[in-house]
Amino acid sequence: MQSIEKYPHYFNSIKEVHENIQSIIPEIAGAYKNKYNLSFPVDINLIVGGFGSNAYTYRQIIPNITFALEKLSPNPDHLRVIVAHEFGHLAQYIMLDDAGMDWSKSRWTHPLIWLYREGIATHLSRQIADNIHPSVYFSYNDEGVQWLTFAQANMIRIKQAFMEDFKALTSEKLFHEWFSINGGNRFGYSRLAYFLGNRFVLEYMEKHGEQATIIAWREENFEAKIAQWLSQEGVDKSE
Repeated sequence: MQSIEKYPHYFNSIKEVHENIQSIIPEIAGAYKNKYNLSFPVDINLIVGGFGSNAYTYRQIIPNITFALEKLSPNPDHLRVIVAHEFGHLAQYIMLDDAGMDWSKSRWTHPLIWLYREGIATHLSRQIADNIHPSVYFSYNDEGVQWLTFAQANMIRIKQAFMEDFKALTSEKLFHEWFSINGGNRFGYSRLAYFLGNRFVLEYMEKHGEQATIIAWREENFEAKIAQWLSQEGVDKSE
């Protein structure tokens, strides 16, 4: 009922998002084709949801993608980033499948794999929808500058806190605190795992290259490498 009551205030924005995203989806798909030679044989669903998640993929090897229009900014650059992010998940799965990933051994629900997958999608969104303010790759709107400033200034504290919660909390509670827009009790900022995932991916990429990093999930006990990185202290690098 509360969601229904919100809709009249969002009708114009929903209409604008719908108009803009229809051309942006093929634009982003074309950019992935040009840069990574990837095609996306999936359904793209545009829905008006219940003010929950803004976009998501279904958990399967090559998933369909759904965008909830009421949660998206109509700004074309913001839409380019979130479309590129969701396509980034799909792009990773396609590359892994092509590289011979044994999906029967994949640990979809492991929190460290969640962190890594979001880091990959964030990296790919930056490659495809480039020259946009760095905070937009995490917030998908203009409201993330303070979030990113905090994350960059406190990365060591955030890593330590994530590992403490990783060891102490259930996966459900960890997801809510670190990955959900409704979390963020630790520091007052939600979804900080996306920042950690992005930093891990960029640092791993410096040593192993982009392609190897994107398909590193197929390595045995890859989660141990993520845990090792999270346990290390170091100096943050600006985005």
